Amino acid sequence: MEESKIQSFWQEHPCGDFLVGGLDKAFKGDCEQFFVEYDRYRYTHEGHILTALDQFDWKGKKVLEIGLGQGADSAQLIKRGAQWSGLDLTQAAVDRVRLRAEVEGLAIDDVKVGSALDNPYPDASFDIVFSHGVLHHIPEIGRAQAEIARVLKPGGKLIIMMYARYSLNYQVSIRIVRRVILALAVLLGLPLPERHELHRENAKKVGLWNYLKLDNFIHRSTDGAGNPYSKVYSLADVEKDFPEFKVVRSFKHWMHAPPLPTAKLPGGSLFGWHLWVELEKR
Repeated sequence: MEESKIQSFWQEHPCGDFLVGGLDKAFKGDCEQFFVEYDRYRYTHEGHILTALDQFDWKGKKVLEIGLGQGADSAQLIKRGAQWSGLDLTQAAVDRVRLRAEVEGLAIDDVKVGSALDNPYPDASFDIVFSHGVLHHIPEIGRAQAEIARVLKPGGKLIIMMYARYSLNYQVSIRIVRRVILALAVLLGLPLPERHELHRENAKKVGLWNYLKLDNFIHRSTDGAGNPYSKVYSLADVEKDFPEFKVVRSFKHWMHAPPLPTAKLPGGSLFGWHLWVELEKR
């Protein structure tokens, strides 16, 4: 998987933009209202993010965030006292964060367009590297984690959220339910929701059974049918893929498994989709 394909996808589909209709489409460029509504949506549906952030000490720490989205978590880190810098593969995300900082009066140290595989920051620059839902989209994760270790100070921390392998979403929804629904829709000509019709087109291009192979389908079942690459993680996978770090602690949140009705189900600490891991540089 070429990094340029991943970059192109996220440049064209800024992470989370569609959730509230899009800055340009629904809000006609009204960035202040867009950020308000985006944050309301994000933390109403994923309020566990704020709970998780509060488990770490950010105050006075030099923090690098990798993968910026709409800058919602960036703002939360800054409000918690982080001396914040950001890195994203796309100009779209960097522009959004700069815009948010201007609108909300947020103090940022720096923000750059760049690759996690070739981090532009100097050695031993940061106390913490934070990345929420990003590193599982990087095929060359070994190279990325080595670069993260390089820019961290001795004893520095890496705090990440990765999609969880041992989750209701992966083990039941992605592996079984969504594949069955798509197979029936294609074979019987049944309709799909408009935003899922790309699955049908993808299946026609490569053949239904090839498309439904789990090694391929996982990419298309996390962040949209156009998403080029995703991986799911167990804690053992994290330990294997991040050899320059040792795991300090981990926890899971969020019973998310569409199309299953899971919003009110308990069990997020066991079967949640979001695996948070705190690691320390060896």
